[in-house]
Amino acid sequence: MTRDEAAPPVRVLIADDERLVREGIAALLALQHGIDVVGTAESGSQALELAARLTPDVILMDVRMPEVDGVEAAARLRGQTRVLILTTFDDDEYIIRALHAGACGYLLKDLPAAELAQAVRLAHAGVDQYSAAVSGRLAALVRTRTAPHAIELTERETDVLRLVARGAANREIARTLYLSEGTVKNHVSSILNRLGVRDRTQAAIYAHEHGLR
Repeated sequence: MTRDEAAPPVRVLIADDERLVREGIAALLALQHGIDVVGTAESGSQALELAARLTPDVILMDVRMPEVDGVEAAARLRGQTRVLILTTFDDDEYIIRALHAGACGYLLKDLPAAELAQAVRLAHAGVDQYSAAVSGRLAALVRTRTAPHAIELTERETDVLRLVARGAANREIARTLYLSEGTVKNHVSSILNRLGVRDRTQAAIYAHEHGLR
């Protein structure tokens, strides 16, 4: 038995106000290896309630929902579970709000089921996920916004931050830069401290705003 086969499935909660959409996503993901759909929610408030009861590893969250929208729900769930935005909207405001709320990625609903399942697995493993179109929107924002005063980082910290902004995990960063994972972890901690941010997602936002991606 391989390590992947021995690992427990990723527990997923799907939150979308359109019944056909959430049930369709649930049915497709249920067929994918290593994914266990534990529930569905039709609003952000129901997602919060089910998240507390079902303790999913990853929540696939739409942005526009009644009562509590997906961005607000993501903010309330920060630190409790990984929230991966899955929506049809690639609007600048939604993207930036979701990243500031602590979402671990932003995907559009045109993904094939196998790619969505892989995105869920990677999100659970700590790798932020973005659709290609969303990455393009972020790059456009960097070009059009006036960057705030940049905080001085060392050359190595800048290299690490660039890879963090691309969603690379510590192991991948270590392999790319020929460093130990412990050294990478220390660099990431130093970067978060220097930037005055709480997590890798906020560091990635800083990198986008300063053209370091």
